[in-house]
Amino acid sequence: MSEFRIRKIVTQVEEILHEGGPLAAIPPVRGAIYAICANPYAGRYEADLQPAVEALKPLALLLTDRLVAALGGREGIDAYGKGAIVGEAGESEHGALWHVAGGYGMRDRLGECRAIVPSAMKVGGLGATLDIPLGHLNAAYVRSRFDVISVRCEDGPRAGEVLFALAMARGGRVHSRSGGLEVDQVKGLDGLR
Repeated sequence: MSEFRIRKIVTQVEEILHEGGPLAAIPPVRGAIYAICANPYAGRYEADLQPAVEALKPLALLLTDRLVAALGGREGIDAYGKGAIVGEAGESEHGALWHVAGGYGMRDRLGECRAIVPSAMKVGGLGATLDIPLGHLNAAYVRSRFDVISVRCEDGPRAGEVLFALAMARGGRVHSRSGGLEVDQVKGLDGLR
């Protein structure tokens, strides 16, 4: 992880009490964490990026542990997502390195997770916003868990940096009523239903 030297880590947690409707009996909570790191590939083309996937796994575990703690523990976390913003001297492929590492970290710490980890990445400058998609851990068709959490860093990512982010939630959208597969109907066999 030393080549992706961390400048700072930011954690955010949101508790959603209502969105104009009744107060939630159990308010859903969603959180995100990101690290602003040096991008060792900024400003140059590197043909072989695979070593970076392994190098980023400790960062993914660190961020996962911190986010789980910020959300009050593993119990009830049922949605996740990940993303990256690459500073302008980098390329989108540098953000794609987070697909394996970020997913690995969350799956390692959260236990059995059969559904794909939703992801978003882009190249952006200081203050760029990233909307990280969320989805259910074990069943992609649980519509109530289709959600997003936005992250933004005022002073990053700088041109030679990358923002690596993870997101998790406990509960779905506060007033979800769009139908689809409900959590109590999840079989969790194939990551879809």
